[in-house]
Amino acid sequence: MTNFRTERDTMGEMQVPANALYGASTARAIENFPIANRPLPPTMIHAFGHLKAACAQANQDLGKLDPKLAEAILAASDEVAAGKYDAHFPVDIYQTGSGTSTNMNANEVIANVANEKLGFGIGAKGQEGAVHPNDHVNMGQSSNDTFPTAMHIGATSQLAGDLVPALSKLADALDAKASAWDTIVKIGRTHLMDATPIRVGQVFSGYASQARYAATRANRALQRTLENLPIGGTAVGTGINTHPEFADRVCKALSAKLGNPFQEATNHPEAQAAKDSFVAAHGELKTIAVSLSKIANDIRHLGSGPRCGIFELSLPATQPGSSIMPGKVNPVMCESVIQVACRVIGNDATVTMAGMGGVGSLFELNVAMPVMIDAFLESVNLLANAANVFTEKLLVGLEVNEERCSELIDQSLMLVTSLAPVVGYEESAALAKEAFKTGKTIRQLCLDKNILPAAELDELLDPDSMTRPSA
Repeated sequence: MTNFRTERDTMGEMQVPANALYGASTARAIENFPIANRPLPPTMIHAFGHLKAACAQANQDLGKLDPKLAEAILAASDEVAAGKYDAHFPVDIYQTGSGTSTNMNANEVIANVANEKLGFGIGAKGQEGAVHPNDHVNMGQSSNDTFPTAMHIGATSQLAGDLVPALSKLADALDAKASAWDTIVKIGRTHLMDATPIRVGQVFSGYASQARYAATRANRALQRTLENLPIGGTAVGTGINTHPEFADRVCKALSAKLGNPFQEATNHPEAQAAKDSFVAAHGELKTIAVSLSKIANDIRHLGSGPRCGIFELSLPATQPGSSIMPGKVNPVMCESVIQVACRVIGNDATVTMAGMGGVGSLFELNVAMPVMIDAFLESVNLLANAANVFTEKLLVGLEVNEERCSELIDQSLMLVTSLAPVVGYEESAALAKEAFKTGKTIRQLCLDKNILPAAELDELLDPDSMTRPSA
């Protein structure tokens, strides 16, 4: 049986679980928003811990906060940032659009933990010498500037710590395959039809380049989250009830602690009224998803078979592919990446809508921030995990079937392209049609019809030379 304690907020009394570190405001939010029954990602909670610590440090340095209280708040905030109290942040994602409930959840947990460190019990707010969640933990702040600032901190953490390294690792693995397979020639395909030859290394160099561009895009998204921090704007971006130096000091404290160069917003009304930077940043994530889906989709098609498909690549077998067809192995890693891309592209619609005027951004505040950051962080997490798994479980064991590549090259009618400059386009087209009709290779047909001497024909129809244009 759960025991309760009685606490008050500005709306009256609330029953709070006796051992809960949150207070009445959080309990009211739990009661009001049983929507997804899923709280915000832990990354956001940890970001709040870092932010509240930086705010306490700034207020102490500015002479606004008693050093004894500041020390307790700093210690409690650091523990929140370390994930020690994640279970005490139960407020649903689909809450008040400014994130007020989560900000108060953080204020209450930090105040109670700080008060325990000072020798008070849980729920001691209002007692002389105790930390108050609003007056002390939230000093110089508003949910309207703390929640979006925590969004920047959390997004930066996952972009820099997870996504950029994962994409760089993917690019390195693709580069390694490109180098290893640069002498192997395969048939190219355009419009799903046979085209001129290309080296397997060239194909994978294209994939590696996509992955490098993806890492660049992730870094561009990261730059968006490092700049334009709303902290210091308080209610509507005017900075009411905060010290003029507060925001700059908070950003410097965050930068020093987290190793990222956070920058205060150059215009606070814009930073709070709009979330264009997050819409732009997630646009980069959407493009990354498109790139990864292209690579994964190509590889699964090139590995189709093993007897009745292309099968120029052999994908590593990671698990049985069918519950009814014994021995079947499917390109499950590729399919996983493609599904991630679907989700990220869907999340982009969520972030875009949440940032739109009249939907999320309205007058002096965006009121769809919790769902925006939930979708954003999910995209970063999914892309990073997908890139890592694709590298480790597919690319490491991926092999090229050189014999199959050679077999398909020999059968290709598009080798005739190299003859066009010598015999003309129309005659080359006629040769391709006749070769297809008779089942002969282009080389055999040309020899039978004495189109060119054998030596010249061998030179013109050399697949490798077709991948290395000369003047």
